[in-house]
Amino acid sequence: MLLSLRIRNFALIDRLDREFGSGLNVLTGETGAGKSIILDALDVVLGGKASGRLLRTGSQQGLVEATFAITPTIADWLSEQEIELLDEESFVCCRELTQSQNGVRSRSRINGVLVNRQAIGQLRDRLVEITAQGQTVQLFLPARQRDLLDAFGGETLLAERAAVTEAYAAYKQSEQALEQRRNSEKERLQRLDWLQYQLKELETAELDDPDELNQLEQERDRLSHVVELQQSSYKAYQLLYQNDREVPASTDLLADAENILTDMVNYDPQLSSLLELVREALTQTIEAGKQIYSYGENLESDPERLAEVEERLNALKQICRKYGPDLADAIAHRQKLRQELAELDDSNQSLEELEKRYRERERKLQERCKSLSQQRKNAACDLEETLIRELKPLAMDKVKFECRLTPAPVSSTGSDRIAYYFSPNPGEAVQPLSETASGGEMSRFLLALKACFARGTEANATLPERTLVFDEIDAGASGKVAGAIAEKLHQLSHQHQILCVTHQPIVAAMADVHFRVDKQTVDESESPLWVASNLEVPDLRTVVRIVPLDTAQTRREELAQLAGGQSSKNAIAFAESLLTQAAQRRRNGPSTKIEKSLE
Repeated sequence: MLLSLRIRNFALIDRLDREFGSGLNVLTGETGAGKSIILDALDVVLGGKASGRLLRTGSQQGLVEATFAITPTIADWLSEQEIELLDEESFVCCRELTQSQNGVRSRSRINGVLVNRQAIGQLRDRLVEITAQGQTVQLFLPARQRDLLDAFGGETLLAERAAVTEAYAAYKQSEQALEQRRNSEKERLQRLDWLQYQLKELETAELDDPDELNQLEQERDRLSHVVELQQSSYKAYQLLYQNDREVPASTDLLADAENILTDMVNYDPQLSSLLELVREALTQTIEAGKQIYSYGENLESDPERLAEVEERLNALKQICRKYGPDLADAIAHRQKLRQELAELDDSNQSLEELEKRYRERERKLQERCKSLSQQRKNAACDLEETLIRELKPLAMDKVKFECRLTPAPVSSTGSDRIAYYFSPNPGEAVQPLSETASGGEMSRFLLALKACFARGTEANATLPERTLVFDEIDAGASGKVAGAIAEKLHQLSHQHQILCVTHQPIVAAMADVHFRVDKQTVDESESPLWVASNLEVPDLRTVVRIVPLDTAQTRREELAQLAGGQSSKNAIAFAESLLTQAAQRRRNGPSTKIEKSLE
C-alpha cells in the first residue's frame, strides 16, 4: 500500500508531500489539471522510463520518493536483496533525476541502497498495477491473455507452467545437443572417409624403413651407372694389384718397400714396427685389389630392377610430398590416422544415448504440456463464469465471454493458443475481444477482470496486496455504468488500495480519501533556481497542487463542479445526494444502488 509521495521538480510539480489512505483514493480536477502527473511520478519511482521532459524547466535535479507499507511478501523480497529494514512498518523507494549533456541520468534506491532496473521492476510487480483504457492494446495480445489466464489459475497452474518452462529448456538443450551431434556425425563420416583414404594410401605404400628412400636412390645410381663402375673398378684393380702398363702396381711397389725394410731391420731392429706397417698395407692392398676385381666382375646391367627402383622412388616421393616432408613423418602420420580412426569408430554409442535422451525429454515435455492444458481448461471455465458474474453489475446483463484454447506449437509456455471471445449484445455471436468491444465496454471489461483477480486473491492468496491504479478507466461511461463502476471500485478497495483518476462525480462520491488536483501560477522570479541558471527568468510559473478534500463542504463543492461545472443549488443538492448514498452504501453493503440518484 502506498503511504505517501514526496516529489521535487518533476514536470509541473515544484514541491509536493502527500499522504494516501487505505481503500479508495480518488483524484479529481479539471481536464489538464495535472492529475496524470501524480501517476507518472509513481510510475517513474518504480522504474518507468525517465526522459528530459520529466524534469521541471530550469531544474538540474528532480526527485520522486514513495513510501510503501511492508507486507510479509515485501519483507521476504527485501531480505533476499539484502536490503535492511529501517522500520517494521514501511520502506522507501527513491528515484533521483539529474540533467546532463546527454540527457537525464537517474538512480534508484530502496531504503537508501542503490538498486538496478531489474530489481526495481521486480518490486514494482509486487507493489503497483496501473490500469488505463490504453491498456486495451495489451489485452488484445494473445500472450497477455494467456498470462492473465495462468495468473487466474493460481499457484498450482503457475507451478505447472514453470515445470513446462523447465521441461522445454531441457528439451531444447537436448535437441540442440542432438543436432550438433548429428552435424558432427555427418562431419565424422566425411572425416572417416578421408582418413580411410589416406590410411589406405599409406598402408599400400608399405612404409617400414624411414631410410628406404636414401637406399633406393643409391641403388638407382648404381644400376644406372653399371658400365662406368665396371670400368672404374678394373682401373682401380690395375693400380692396386696388377698393371699391364709400364707403371708398376701398388702391390709391386709395396713389395719392393718390404724387401728394403727387411734388409734394414737386420742392421737396425728399431725399424721393425715400420716394417709391420708396410706388410699390413701390402696385405690390405692385395685384399682391396681382389675385392675390387670381384666387384667389377659381378656387376651386371638390370633394366627391370632399375625400372622398379624408379617407380618405387616416385611413389615414396609422392608420399613425402603429401604426408612428409620425409618418410619418418609419413610413418608417424600413418600411426596418427590409425588412432583417430579407432576413436571415430567408437563414437556411435554417444549418438544413440543423445537420441534416447532427446526422446525421453520430448515425452516428458508433452506430458507436462498436456497437464498444463487441462489445468488451463479448468481455469478458463472458472474465468468465464467469474468474469460474466463481475460484468453483469456493470450494465452488461447479457454479456457472453469465452476463453478458448486451441493447439499451438510447443513453446516454453505450453502448447495452447489462448484467445478471449466477447459479445456484449444479445443475439450476437462471440467475436475476438479486439474486434468487438468498444472503449467503454473495454473499460468495464478491464475493471471486471481486476475484480476477478481480487476474488482469486481473497480465496487463495496467490497475489500479494497491491496498490491498483485506475487512470480514467470510467472515461466515456454513462451515468448508470459509472455507478456500476463506482460500486466495483468500492468492492476492489476491500482487498487493495485503489488510486483512481476520474471525472465522474458518482465515482468520486464513493472515495474513502478524496484529493483535488489543480494548476496554480506562482512568482518565482527571485527563486535561486532561476538566478543560478542561464535561462530567461519568467514572471510567473505554473505549478500543480494536490489538496485533500477532508470536509463535507469541500467534497460537495468538488462533486458539484464535476457534475455541472458550477456550484448551483441543484448541483450542490445532487452532490449531497451522491455523498449520502455513498455513505449508506459503505454502511449497508451492495444492496443500495447509488445510481438511483441519476434517475
